[in-house]
Amino acid sequence: MDTYTLVVDFVLALPPVRSWTGMSTLLERAAHGKPHDWQLPLLACEAVGGRPNQAIPAAAAVACSQISIILVDDMLDADARGEYHQVGLPAAANLAVAFQVAGLEALAHSSAPSETRLAALQAVRQMALTTALGQHWDTQNPADEAAYWRLVQTKSSPFFEAALYAGALLGGASPELAGQLKQFGHVYGQIIQIHDDLNDAMATPANADWLAGRSPLPILFAQVVDHPGRERFLQLRQAIPRPEALAEAQKILIRCGAVSYCVDQLLRRYQAAQRLLAAMPLAAPGRLAGLLEPVISPVQALLTEIGVSQPVILQLLEQNRQ
Repeated sequence: MDTYTLVVDFVLALPPVRSWTGMSTLLERAAHGKPHDWQLPLLACEAVGGRPNQAIPAAAAVACSQISIILVDDMLDADARGEYHQVGLPAAANLAVAFQVAGLEALAHSSAPSETRLAALQAVRQMALTTALGQHWDTQNPADEAAYWRLVQTKSSPFFEAALYAGALLGGASPELAGQLKQFGHVYGQIIQIHDDLNDAMATPANADWLAGRSPLPILFAQVVDHPGRERFLQLRQAIPRPEALAEAQKILIRCGAVSYCVDQLLRRYQAAQRLLAAMPLAAPGRLAGLLEPVISPVQALLTEIGVSQPVILQLLEQNRQ
């Protein structure tokens, strides 16, 4: 039986989830997509020497938390793909609350010692509260770099911190080692956010961030940093639905240094994550090391696509490994 089936069965066993058709249907549909993030607690558990099944309650908590976050994000962003279009705003809001609580309930049903359960519960509870604050700040759009990093540290990193921390605890890790994995999750969350921002800003056709006037890191850079193309970029933002406007704006992102800045920030955190892994006394460090390469590889492909040569890419990577 695979992880996703185990997670679904675990959550469906919680009263009253099984009898709540909308909740069970949404859970099973989400599991069908096999979200990679549901695996994070199991990877942390194995990394510290535990058995994957020990972390199923943490994976269930992560699954429920992620569904809750997506439900809320879609409503805040008026996302055309949001579940609320199918079930209505009241039902979607209620489902978001239910899944958030179900995540905590899943951890409460863990067979781990009470002290371990309490620590894991506290981490997920804190994640939910901090992420809610991040979602609130996200509705205001960051006006400068400081606001952007504050947003990342509240909306993006806490989810990954809690996923790895709870998985490590249920795998038998000491509080100290679990804390180190939490710090790794903090950096990993920043890597994921920068990676997503960079790819979204350079995607064609225009990503929702362009169309909704949002400010992911490359676009924020081009808007607030003084460069020759800044005024033209601000004009193009108003015409992004036109493909030629998007193409010109993306060229400005490259010329003004926005893409280079994002790559530098990503590689700095990639290096920091590698250092954190190397410093941890893990039984199976490879389980977590494998999280990093899939995030870096698409960036290498993007740099190649926009005209950065392979030797330069390799040089950047080597510099950030030292």
